[in-house]
Amino acid sequence: MKRQLTALIAVVAAVGLLFVSCGGKKNAQANDGSVLHVQVGPSPETIDPALNSAVDGANMIIHAFEGLLKFDRDNNIVAGCAEKWEQSSDGLTWTFHLRNGLKWSDGSALTAEDFVYAWKRVADPLTAAPYGYDLLNLVVGYEEASAGDVDKLGVEAPDANTFVVHLVSPCIYFDKIAAFAVLVPVQKATIEQNGEAWTVNPNTYVTNGPYYMTEFTDGSRIVFKKNPNYWDAKNITFDSIVWHLIEDANTAYTAYNQGNIQMIKDVPTEEIPALRGGNEFYMDPIMGTYYVTFNTKKAPFDNAKVREALSLAIDRNYVANVIMQGTYSPAKNFVGPGISDAADGSSFEEVTRTKYGDHFNTANYEADLAKAKALLAEAGYPEGKGFPAFEYLTNDSGYHKAVAEYLQGVYAELGLTMTVNIQEWKTVTADRRTGNFDVARNGWVYDWDDPSNMINLLETNNGNNDGKYSSVQFDKFVDLARSATDVAQHYDYLHQAEQVLLNDAAMAPVAYYNDFWLQKTNLKNTWHSPYGYWYFMYGSLE
Repeated sequence: MKRQLTALIAVVAAVGLLFVSCGGKKNAQANDGSVLHVQVGPSPETIDPALNSAVDGANMIIHAFEGLLKFDRDNNIVAGCAEKWEQSSDGLTWTFHLRNGLKWSDGSALTAEDFVYAWKRVADPLTAAPYGYDLLNLVVGYEEASAGDVDKLGVEAPDANTFVVHLVSPCIYFDKIAAFAVLVPVQKATIEQNGEAWTVNPNTYVTNGPYYMTEFTDGSRIVFKKNPNYWDAKNITFDSIVWHLIEDANTAYTAYNQGNIQMIKDVPTEEIPALRGGNEFYMDPIMGTYYVTFNTKKAPFDNAKVREALSLAIDRNYVANVIMQGTYSPAKNFVGPGISDAADGSSFEEVTRTKYGDHFNTANYEADLAKAKALLAEAGYPEGKGFPAFEYLTNDSGYHKAVAEYLQGVYAELGLTMTVNIQEWKTVTADRRTGNFDVARNGWVYDWDDPSNMINLLETNNGNNDGKYSSVQFDKFVDLARSATDVAQHYDYLHQAEQVLLNDAAMAPVAYYNDFWLQKTNLKNTWHSPYGYWYFMYGSLE
């Protein structure tokens, strides 16, 4: 999320770091109980809260920044920078009361004006925040702000400790939006003085959360140190967290086995059968879907029949249970298990199955494959004749390469020629966002428990809509769901929106996510959330 030569240099640097850490001061530091060493991914595309849209970057951001609200270990919304908050009787005004004496990591005062600046920055078209539309379109004045007049955004600071947000319509999950990492405060002075480079220099990465940065070495590591100016610093345990930016799972696994890293997210897939069942291997379900994105601005992927054919040709059972070794579950719709619906304790996926049935018949792949061939012929490409060669963009970690090679073989059986383009993760995310791809691996882990958080990805103006899919009917349902004050109606509109996506093959759901990782048995009191985040700030090495 650099080209192959850069990737090679990064891997060599990572390996070199491991050799250094096998002896002397580095190794001693790795075993120091006050320092935690983790690997949650390679070099992120960005750790600018407004620009990040990936889980690895978000894991770092939640340790460096804190928003108005936050999630606790039970996934409940709790006080963050705001010690209390309330909404008006009509649901249109939310008022957040900040704690007294909040400070930035450089010791300067943090006030409600910092939230005003940060939220306007997310809305500013010059920022090009991927989440800007999705998070803020329900705030008064967003349309004008997104056109360049950011002062029209309905946020204000009547005093230093009060932040007020004005909405165009009530939002039943706005507290979850206020807890999201994109909307944390950022310091205006450091960004205006340093521009885009503010996030890669420890001297300018001014934060307000549990940690601040002391080292940034792209392709190697980022080091965070405990922030003494954080309001809850007394409860933050580790003096430092070292984020090892390792792209290659085997390299991460070697470092873990040598005792240089206490937790790794990227586990070599060939090691999983032997590791499963062990007391250091963890697997948790998370709210998210692994899917294939089609660039709908390029022919022939602008044809819904082509997209549906490519989607139905995927044997989701085989991918999830054989290629992914049962660490994922086959996708039958777009929204997977664990996402709430209207009634207490109900599941959006279960309601979908009752009302509409499953879109993909994972028990009868041959029927789906036959339909795929028929659709391809209807689209004007019988047995693949005349279909242009195309490229599949992915990164090489986890099962991504294996899935890409599987798809290459499946599409060859349809008479199609697909090449696999493997890039660094930060290149993949950048190319997807700019439309520099034909077909690409994609995935989404929820930021909050509401199906809109993933369904809305395909809305015309959503900055995370990598394939640039657009449907008037779909956008209508999403807009109705967003403004619905009746909970049951909100979810019903989202069900209808999901059916539009599935019937239009706006993307190809493949599997539902689980996170799996290795963690040393002496690493205690951390937790993993259903949004794919690890919380290390209260942990300990015993």
